[in-house]
Amino acid sequence: MKEKTEEKNITVNRKARHEYSILQTIEAGIVLVGTEVKALRQGKANLVDSYSKIHNGEIWLVNANISEYTQGNINNHEPRRERKLLLNKSEIKKLISKINEKGLTLIPLRLYFKKGKVKVELAVAKGKKVYDKRRDIAKRDFERDQDRKIKY
Repeated sequence: MKEKTEEKNITVNRKARHEYSILQTIEAGIVLVGTEVKALRQGKANLVDSYSKIHNGEIWLVNANISEYTQGNINNHEPRRERKLLLNKSEIKKLISKINEKGLTLIPLRLYFKKGKVKVELAVAKGKKVYDKRRDIAKRDFERDQDRKIKY
């Protein structure tokens, strides 16, 4: 019997899909300390304005906010520290080659639990121009209006 992997979203970076065109997604693990996991279980995370950088052949999550654990003590974690992402060397090499292309960046789309482990969905993305954003909004509005007309 095939086992269904249950994923529970912690937080989603909604701004990312508006600001960037997503070209490819990849799942990565993340190195966390104990109080960070407890804070994530309470849903206290925010990915707005976060991004990933490559340093010494490793990929790091920068500017992601995981709020302090409320029942923590003086050993509580720092909310905006850089966190190492866990990927295979071959995956890292592929991502580095894509990121070195002009205009591409690596951004986190969401944090979620998968089989009790915290995972990050990363995206290789290209920044949208203002007119691309307007076109997407107009298209979404048009489709919404069409759906309303079909209903009635």
